Amino acid sequence: MNPFVRWARTHPLALDATLALGVLLCMVAGSFVDPHGPEGTYAWGARTPNVPSLVLMLLGAVALVFRRRAPLCVLAATAIVSVVELVTGDPRAPVVMSAVVALFTVAATTDRPTTWRVGLATMAVLTCVAMFAGPLPWYSQENLGIFAWTGMAAAAGDAVRSRRAFVTAIRERAERAERTREEEARRRVAEERLRIARDLHDVVAHHIALVNVQAGVAAHVMDRRPDQAKEALGHVREASRSALNELRATVGLLRQTGDPEAPTEPAPGLDRLDDLVDTFRHAGLPVEVARAKDAPALPAAVDLAAFRVVQEALTNVQKHAGSDARAEVSVVRVGPNVEITILDNGPGAAAAHGDYPHDPDEPDANGGHGLLGMRERVTALGGALTAGPRYGGGFRVHAILPTKARTGGAAPVEGTDTPEDATT
Repeated sequence: MNPFVRWARTHPLALDATLALGVLLCMVAGSFVDPHGPEGTYAWGARTPNVPSLVLMLLGAVALVFRRRAPLCVLAATAIVSVVELVTGDPRAPVVMSAVVALFTVAATTDRPTTWRVGLATMAVLTCVAMFAGPLPWYSQENLGIFAWTGMAAAAGDAVRSRRAFVTAIRERAERAERTREEEARRRVAEERLRIARDLHDVVAHHIALVNVQAGVAAHVMDRRPDQAKEALGHVREASRSALNELRATVGLLRQTGDPEAPTEPAPGLDRLDDLVDTFRHAGLPVEVARAKDAPALPAAVDLAAFRVVQEALTNVQKHAGSDARAEVSVVRVGPNVEITILDNGPGAAAAHGDYPHDPDEPDANGGHGLLGMRERVTALGGALTAGPRYGGGFRVHAILPTKARTGGAAPVEGTDTPEDATT
């Protein structure tokens, strides 16, 4: 910023005092000029101001020092001393210059209606007094000059006020746009964090549950049936490898531009349902699957959500339904929707300890958020999910997903920010 502008903003009274001094010097200098010199020219030193005119000029300049604090009062004071000079001054001194500056200040600091009213009143009073009460003829050039100068002062002040209002509006609009961008960025960050949290929960809960089951099996049969323990450890290795690969792909989304690319995999979908079910079967959970073999492909977001729903529901069965539980998975196309149902015959022994989840809107007793995550995934795509105990025992998870995305756009892949995945 210009040093003078900075000084003027921090010392407004000093600036007004400097302006008042400059106006006083101009009025004093103008009082020595005779506009009716030889051959119609301005003659310097052809006249000298009298003492009353000097006093009036000084009073008008002093009033201008307070023009920002009380613009209307300053205009009234300068108009009074100007009227006195117009009536009594002979030769007339340019005391009206102080009223012109005061009128400019009023127009620049008030609204347009006030400028119109005050400006017209000031022009009318000063011009009429100069024409009909002063020593000069009414058609004198000096009288017409008073009318022109007061009109230009009001117009210039109004233009300055409009310019300031325009600049202020532009600045406020830019600030609002900046705040909107920051709020949008924070919202997107929060949505992305929630989406990544859901993905991490799905990956970790599924694979770690399988690792825990298989490790328990291996420890149980290690001494008596080492071949079965070896097979269980192999399943542990495969499950941990899958977990690491999916975690690597998910965490790779957090890399900045220019970082080495993280290895990624295509988004899992129902085409990998058989592999998913096999991991649970190896962990000791019998699972039956019913679905059409030649069903049309689903949009990527819907396919991913369907896969995650099945994965999370079977993980809950594995964790909560007991050792003798069985699960059934069905995937059916019904009109424009795909319906996914996961049933089990649990809850088994875990129900006695209150571990089995009951309310899909609340975390389970162990602090998990699997059902909440499933519901968020489904509702983000415009679908619906219900989950609750079955009559006669067991648990049922039922999801309805539209085969057409609720919002347009290209089909997303896992790990990308899409309207479907970003909606919460």
